[in-house]
Amino acid sequence: MASRRSSRLAAMVSSAKITDPAPPPALPAASRKRKAATQAPAVEKAEEAPSTPRKRRAKASVDVLETPTPTAVNLIAEEAHTVKPRPAAVARLADPSRTNALLRSPKTSRIIAPTPVEAIPSKLGASISKPTEPATTTATILEEACAHLIKVDARMKPLIAKHHCRLFSPEGLAEQIDPFEALCSSIISQQVSGAAAKTIKGRFIALFNNNNNNNNPEAVVVDGDVSAPSTTIPFPRPDQVAATPLTTLRTAGLSQRKAEYLQGLADQFGSGALTAQRLADAPYDELLARLTAVRGMGRWTAEMFACFALKRMDVFSLGDLGVQRGMAAFVGRDVAKLKAKGKGKGNNKYMGEKEMEEISERFRPFRSLFMWYMWRVEETDISTMES
Repeated sequence: MASRRSSRLAAMVSSAKITDPAPPPALPAASRKRKAATQAPAVEKAEEAPSTPRKRRAKASVDVLETPTPTAVNLIAEEAHTVKPRPAAVARLADPSRTNALLRSPKTSRIIAPTPVEAIPSKLGASISKPTEPATTTATILEEACAHLIKVDARMKPLIAKHHCRLFSPEGLAEQIDPFEALCSSIISQQVSGAAAKTIKGRFIALFNNNNNNNNPEAVVVDGDVSAPSTTIPFPRPDQVAATPLTTLRTAGLSQRKAEYLQGLADQFGSGALTAQRLADAPYDELLARLTAVRGMGRWTAEMFACFALKRMDVFSLGDLGVQRGMAAFVGRDVAKLKAKGKGKGNNKYMGEKEMEEISERFRPFRSLFMWYMWRVEETDISTMES
C-alpha cells in the first residue's frame, strides 16, 4: 500500500515539473504589477509617446520663431565668415539715442561714422565739481547705462553682476559692421534655427567666393570660424547679389521668397536708397520707416538691426515674446501659468504692450540694455533680487 502511494506521489511531482510552469513566473509577474502600480504616470506617458512629444516639439519650434533671443539675432551683427584680429577699443563720443557702431560701406569698405554732434555730458563725472564735465564715450557708456538701470530698479543689480553685455562694451562698440551683410543675415535667419541660418549664410557667401573655399560651402562656417585657416572670405557686394539669378541664390538653401528679398535689399543699396551713412544718421523713427519699407523687413527685424548692428542703446521691442516673458518673470509672475493661460491669445501672452511700455519707459535712454537683460532674467536667481 505504502509502496503504491509513494509511486503515485512521485508521478504527481514529476508531472507537475513538466506540465505546470506557472509557479516560477509568478514572482516576476507580481513584480511587474507592483512596478507598474508605482510608476503609473510613467506608463501613461509612454502610451502617449506617439503623439505628445511631437506636439511638444512643434510647440517648441513655434516658440523659437515667436521668441527671438540674442542667440537668434547674433547673426545680424556677426561676421562669422572672416578671421581677423579683434579691433582695439578706441574711445569715441557716444550717444544712447544715436548710432554708436562703426559701419563699413558695402560698396567701398570705407568706415562710416555717424555725423558728429555735440557731446553729451557724462553722468559718471556729474558728482565731481569741474568746470567742464567729461563727455560720454564708447569707453564709458556701458558703465553709465548699468548705473542708470540699477538706479531705476535695484532688482537689476544681480542681473548686471551675473551677465556682462559685450554688445555695448568698448570692444563691442569698436567692431566694424557691414549694414548690408547684417540685414541680409536678418533675412536669412527668418523662420529657421540659428544653426541652419549659419549654414545657409555660409553657402550664400560661397556662391561668390568659390575659389576661396575650394567649392566646399558647408565648410565656410564652423562654430563662428572659417574652416579654411588664414583665408578671409568677403561678403558679397550689393551689385553682385543683384546681378545673380534667383535660381543660383536658391542653391544656397534659400527659399524663393528669401532670394527675392535679398535681391530687393541689394537693389535698395545699389540705388542709394539705403546707404551706411543714411542708416548711421537717421533718427530712430525714420530708420524704422526706411527699413520696414523694404520687402521682407518687419518691425522686429528693424528693431533688432538697430540694436545689434547699429548699437543704438534706446531700442525696445514690444512685440518680442522673449522680452515679454522676461519682464513677466522680472516683476515676479509665474510665466509657466501665464504661458498655459495665454494659449491661442496672440503674441502678448505674458504681458500687454501698454504695461511693457510703462515699465520700459523708466529705463530710457538705455532701453536696449534693459531689453538685453530681460532676455536673461530666467538665467538668474530672481529670488536674490531686491524689491
